[in-house]
Amino acid sequence: MRVAIMQPYFLPYIGYFQLMAAVDVFVIYDNIKYTKKGWINRNRYLLNGADAVFSLPLAAASDSAMIVERQLAQDFRPEKLRDQLCQAYRKAPQFAQVAPLLEQILLYPDRRLFPFLHHSLQVLARHLGLTTRLVVSSTLPAQHGLKGEARVLDLVRVLGADTYRNPIGGTGLYDKAVFAGHGVTLEFLQARPLDYAQFGAPFVPWLSLLDVLMFNPQAVVQAWVQSHYDLV
Repeated sequence: MRVAIMQPYFLPYIGYFQLMAAVDVFVIYDNIKYTKKGWINRNRYLLNGADAVFSLPLAAASDSAMIVERQLAQDFRPEKLRDQLCQAYRKAPQFAQVAPLLEQILLYPDRRLFPFLHHSLQVLARHLGLTTRLVVSSTLPAQHGLKGEARVLDLVRVLGADTYRNPIGGTGLYDKAVFAGHGVTLEFLQARPLDYAQFGAPFVPWLSLLDVLMFNPQAVVQAWVQSHYDLV
């Protein structure tokens, strides 16, 4: 069985869903520390031919708070963010198909950060035709106090998996020999570069999946998710 374990991200890039497609079980961390400078509640979109950042504002919390303890800000207005993104993509070829999906995600009523993100990932996974089992980390009978590689290996053990797949950025974090010593094959996923028309301007790569969906037919994006990557 193949497993991946990731933090939740808000409208992440296509590689996140390629990893989801490449495994049987995709574990989403809820009980790890929220990182301020990561991509948990923000991402990039196309604005006037350049990349710009959009984000979910969060209520103030302790620096040690876990993702599951964070809340969206009380003054967060999802309609405003929806309008901001729709304005940027209103002339995109797939806008009419993707705008309702964006609304379904942003108007989700739960103001707790993790359920909000979890719901968005479920919606996008269905849209992409993915059948991978999504599991919340805290629901597993694991040793949740472990850190780094040890924590990953314990979750893999609990799930009874024999293969762990991670984004290519994890090559500096995880050692194939260590995993092999626990009877687990470690593989890294490298998303292949994409290049598609974006309003006729120079291509801006590695934006949110939202950008990919706005400019490409659903069936094309589904095919890219399933195969437009390499395992190393």
